[in-house]
Amino acid sequence: MSQIAICPTCGSKSKIKEKEGVVTYTAVQDDEVFKKVGQLKKAMQKFKDKAAQLEKELEALKKH
Repeated sequence: MSQIAICPTCGSKSKIKEKEGVVTYTAVQDDEVFKKVGQLKKAMQKFKDKAAQLEKELEALKKH
């Protein structure tokens, strides 16, 4: 994941990159943010589904 900080020049949220001691700030675009949020939502749903499946398996094992 990228490091995010406030740009000292314009005050926007920016990605930080440091190369050879020089720090550069790149403004975060809204479409980038929406894409990341979408990816995180998909990942969360995948983990929720897996947890539900494992809970069902655990209940089945407890019954035997």
